[in-house]
Amino acid sequence: MPYVLVLYYSRHGATANLAREIARGIEKISGMEARLRTVPEVSTTCEATTPVVPTAGAPYVTLDDFKHCQGVALGSPTRFGNMAAPLKYFLDQTTELWLQGALVDKPAVVFTSTSSAHGGQESTLLSMMIPLLHHGACILGIPYTEPALTTTTSGGSPYGASHFNINKDTTLSKEEVMLCHALGQRLANTALKLQPSSL
Repeated sequence: MPYVLVLYYSRHGATANLAREIARGIEKISGMEARLRTVPEVSTTCEATTPVVPTAGAPYVTLDDFKHCQGVALGSPTRFGNMAAPLKYFLDQTTELWLQGALVDKPAVVFTSTSSAHGGQESTLLSMMIPLLHHGACILGIPYTEPALTTTTSGGSPYGASHFNINKDTTLSKEEVMLCHALGQRLANTALKLQPSSL
């Protein structure tokens, strides 16, 4: 079955919660599967290694996961208004796929979480769009036809799904969940429409 890759890095669980809700939205669309994947930490210690399989959560992403997906959702917590280093580190290793044009014309969305309402969410979302644009992906956002986008007092943006942690609470608000589902459904629907006829 064709799948949408939901690739994220999460430090404290909020971004992972967004990823799971986006995956639920994707799987509301018949004929499309969500594949949750994460990236390992980046260590400043040269000798540090990570286990081949994470101790918890989604498996680590491979280049094949990225290459064969019908669409991609990228997620990261905000680090000074930018994506976190572990996600950037993985994306920096995708040159081979860029040379092959593996993501050209595939739909993509982005999502993020911050520890405050003004923690750089939109700049982080934009930072994740840049490598996707270089790969030739078709960037999707959340249109204002989604009612929760105009009623949310928590996360959510036309740039993508988001969450902000109040007092380190990683629980998503009702509107944040609705916007994740809407974004996942839009991504899956678009991926189905853009599938090569050979699939």
